[in-house]
Amino acid sequence: MKATSIANHEKTFFETGRDSDGKEFVLTEMTVPIKGTNQVMPYVRCRPKNGDTSFYFQEKNTKTQIVLHYTAGYIKGDVAALSKPTREVSTPFIIARNGKILNLWSSAFWSYHLGSGAVGGNTNGGKRTIAIEMSNIGFLKRINNQLVTVYSDTDVYCDINEEQFYTKLDSPYRGELYYATFTKKQYDSLLLLLRYLTAEYNIPRALLTEDKRYITVAENELVNFKGIVSHVNYRSSGKWDIGPAFDWGKIIEGLG
Repeated sequence: MKATSIANHEKTFFETGRDSDGKEFVLTEMTVPIKGTNQVMPYVRCRPKNGDTSFYFQEKNTKTQIVLHYTAGYIKGDVAALSKPTREVSTPFIIARNGKILNLWSSAFWSYHLGSGAVGGNTNGGKRTIAIEMSNIGFLKRINNQLVTVYSDTDVYCDINEEQFYTKLDSPYRGELYYATFTKKQYDSLLLLLRYLTAEYNIPRALLTEDKRYITVAENELVNFKGIVSHVNYRSSGKWDIGPAFDWGKIIEGLG
């Protein structure tokens, strides 16, 4: 999908509540206060119309960490992938490129989101963390003067001169040089969500040091770290979210 088509793609999802698998969702605009502030966080409660809850576990655990991901897709497919019945691979939050925060289920519950082979275990990690997915196609491949997605060499995302749609790193990260950008609205919404979650669950607004932010971290250190990390800290291969193409400076500044 071309980057210029994403806005309309998201618009139709929020109008119809239908994901790429044809599942229908009830979308409800809501707000929640952020503890200790005068701020409120707007979000969209997103629940399957058929009432299905089989894609997450309604079990509460103490939360000590927030894990950032990107979806490697677009919002209709993101919702479909993270709400497949009985699969139990999901996240409570997805942030669309238009900045809307989708809430699929209570952040007090849990589901698998780290994957097989995750440092410290997929189950234990899922229970003590809260996952946030940023809707983003991820790394891009250059073919001549076009950038295409991982899904097909003919799936053009943008032209090389459309620099607002991608970030080119100074050197490859996990073998990839070009990454789709996140929007300002996504960063703004992520900051609100992080403020809400850290206050709600008493999670420190701490990040790993920069030398460890983009690598797989040793089990003892990662499991005991309280704060905000990303998927790559748990997985040594097969994952790129969220690496150095993400503007961590905005998060550091925004969280104070």
